Amino acid sequence: MLKVSNTNLEKSEVEYVKKVTDRVLSEVSKIIVGKVREIKMILASLYVGGHVLLEGVPGVAKTTLAKTIATVLQLEFRRIQFTPDLLPSDIIGTMVYNPKTGEFNVRLGPIFANIILADEINRASPKTQSALLEAMQERQVTIEGVTYKLPDPFLVLATQNPIELEGTYPLPEAQLDRFFMRIIIDYPSKSETVEILKRLKRIYDFKVKPVASAKDILKIRELVWKVYVDESILNYIADIVEESRRHSAVRLGGSPRAAIALLMASRALALMDGRDYVIPDDVKEVAEPVLNHRIILSTEAVFEGVKPVDVIRDILKRVPPP
Repeated sequence: MLKVSNTNLEKSEVEYVKKVTDRVLSEVSKIIVGKVREIKMILASLYVGGHVLLEGVPGVAKTTLAKTIATVLQLEFRRIQFTPDLLPSDIIGTMVYNPKTGEFNVRLGPIFANIILADEINRASPKTQSALLEAMQERQVTIEGVTYKLPDPFLVLATQNPIELEGTYPLPEAQLDRFFMRIIIDYPSKSETVEILKRLKRIYDFKVKPVASAKDILKIRELVWKVYVDESILNYIADIVEESRRHSAVRLGGSPRAAIALLMASRALALMDGRDYVIPDDVKEVAEPVLNHRIILSTEAVFEGVKPVDVIRDILKRVPPP
């Protein structure tokens, strides 16, 4: 039986997180039409210190979404356009010779910001892509043997086009696994498209106001750890990950990192919804964005047109919730 009692969080703390989240969602929605679930998933990732891979065709507001969230949260935002000739030093920085002093001085790269939009990340070479690994995992970069800490909070929002693959370098599984979530940005519905056209002037003017700050994000990050998770939920998460490895259409299933991501995303979502405990529906809601880039399908399944999301939905049907 699922227990929901918890004494780690005060009622005021839970209300605080929900109010901050609701304010952010309301302000972002002035520019971004629809996509509420996608925005919540990005916020959940930010609340737990994870990174996000946004996948969608050009023109579905991936860049605008990232910029809007950064503005509303008063976080420093930088966009890095990934191209085949981009070098690691173009991202993390390098040493520059100063002829006046005769010394080399460090010039920090654009990675030193709170929210980084790595636009079309799969267009850069593997060597350049790997420059992000230390930054994403360790929250630091190394320039000429010297380590520099990155700002906190720090979020990488990487984008890639799932259709145009010519001249791209697919992200290796090890790097894909560094992303906390992979969020699919689909086309808007007809009604949403009409609303976008109505709001076009407002969107171009980009008049949004800050409603939260880095201090709020860091405080919420600490509170997420206090969200109660019953042992039956832990077993439910473990069963889902185990089933992802046993599924007939899967060649490589979820790792322990996938289980950890499911747990932390569920905690963040529960707190955002005003609860101090996780329920099975939280796990179900975050399962697709957490697992869809961590499941490698078998050759036969790919040939038959099976997609990771199909496998995840099948897994959720097979594994009984507590």
